[in-house]
Amino acid sequence: MAPIVHFVRHAQGYHNLSTANHILPDPELTPLGEQQCAKLKESFPYHSEIELIAASPLRRTIHTALLSFQPVFKAHPDFKVLCIPEAQETSDVPCDTGSDPAVLQKEFVDRGLPVDISLVHEGWNSKKGKYAPTISALRNRAREVRKWLKARPEKQIILVTHGGLLHYLTEDWEDGSMYQGKTYNSIPSRGTELADMSLQAPVG
Repeated sequence: MAPIVHFVRHAQGYHNLSTANHILPDPELTPLGEQQCAKLKESFPYHSEIELIAASPLRRTIHTALLSFQPVFKAHPDFKVLCIPEAQETSDVPCDTGSDPAVLQKEFVDRGLPVDISLVHEGWNSKKGKYAPTISALRNRAREVRKWLKARPEKQIILVTHGGLLHYLTEDWEDGSMYQGKTYNSIPSRGTELADMSLQAPVG
């Protein structure tokens, strides 16, 4: 049986404050973003049922996962955020381009935070090949993420990713352009079927 997947858009990052901030490389969460994580932590009703937490390897998605799902990590001290390069954002602007593996290693793993970057390889942030910001590459990458999720043995999974990629993952383009996902937020929870995989709507 395919898993239930809870898609979560990252909380507010500094790049969300203005288009001028899109030049910021791999930005952090803002204080409001941290508050949004705290709110999600309190309102998310399935902490006790989650068996895997995955995230795009960008700072804002990793921190959203760590802050929003603290009850999961508290209940399961061996759990880590599994970083999935294919779940990165769609564009190649600096704010949507991730950091090198060595930087992530120093910032998260070496500090003892529950983050697994074993799948994050050199060149994952090149925005070339399968990571290119082209429609065909993005469709293929979204399909790869869905297939990966569907094949997982866990029954309930969280994937923290980005507004733009969420359109490709869910094939829901209402109020969204082909590259920007700013309007993809706070959709009430619903159950739908996509490629035989039961999905929860993205939040925040």
